Amino acid sequence: MSEPSPKPRVLITGSAGFIGFHLTRELLSRGHQVHGFDGMTDYYEVSLKERRNAMLLQDPGYSFTQGMLEDADLVMQVAREFQPQVIIHLAAQAGVRYSLENPRAYIDSNVVGTFNVMEAARELAVDHLMMASTSSVYGANEEMPFRETDKVDTQLTIYAATKKANEMMGHTYAHLWNLPTTMFRFFTVYGPWGRPDMALFKFVKAILNEQPLDIYNNGEMYRDFTYVTDLVKGIADLMAAIPERPADRIVPEGDSLSPVAPWRVVNIGNSDKVKLLDFVDAIEEATGKTAIRNYMEMQKGDVEATWADATLLQTLTGYRPETNVRDGIAQFVAWYRDYYRV
Repeated sequence: MSEPSPKPRVLITGSAGFIGFHLTRELLSRGHQVHGFDGMTDYYEVSLKERRNAMLLQDPGYSFTQGMLEDADLVMQVAREFQPQVIIHLAAQAGVRYSLENPRAYIDSNVVGTFNVMEAARELAVDHLMMASTSSVYGANEEMPFRETDKVDTQLTIYAATKKANEMMGHTYAHLWNLPTTMFRFFTVYGPWGRPDMALFKFVKAILNEQPLDIYNNGEMYRDFTYVTDLVKGIADLMAAIPERPADRIVPEGDSLSPVAPWRVVNIGNSDKVKLLDFVDAIEEATGKTAIRNYMEMQKGDVEATWADATLLQTLTGYRPETNVRDGIAQFVAWYRDYYRV
């Protein structure tokens, strides 16, 4: 019997971030060698990133470089030395609301940084380039659930605009250099080790500290909350779903595959929209405390609802996220209480 082929080596940008940390753990558990690249920026508490990275470094299959995506020479050097077969690009300046305050950070990281990653992938001719996008690219679209084949031309923030730019940059490189590329659109990811700027983290902190929490659009908001371990399983499973340029330019119905490039975009969401007030109710249940609710108007750049059609993910991988939001919130609250000793 022949020896099984080795697992592809994976370079992950943003490995010390919320999603990158969970994805790295998932891939290490599957036997991959992973090299992480992260700027360890102070957008939120660096100690949380350091703790995540320290946990990853306990695994001999993980190595790490600290650096900024804007440093083209360093990105290329790391890629040449590690020689990955797959690059998963998660690092970005995140946060919809922060993009209203500091839009230049999004151009530097999300556009220039992504270009540097794509250049490394092109030079190494990797088997699969995988890059994170966001449900925010659907912008002002009203027809739901959102499908990958929907037109997405009405972004409402510079964050969303940079992610749409990443999708188009990825398509161009896939076409020009025959570089197999998968973009994935995330839908409101939550779970243990999450980002402190995200709603769940802020709501739990406020409730436990008996402080008011801001609820925008008077609670008339809906989100497709996706538990982080479901999300990273979807990404890991998509590694093997390498897009191929269709020889006849014919694309199967429902597939977002480009007719002129080995490029595809895939939603990764829970396929269930949850009302924000029900989300708060679930946090109250998990914490055993009542929220002090501060109802506010819709914030600039926000959207009333997101809701993913994840049929394509299931078609490509046989997998579909399924964690119930109340179960996921309970697991986050348990982690939060343990981490912060509250």
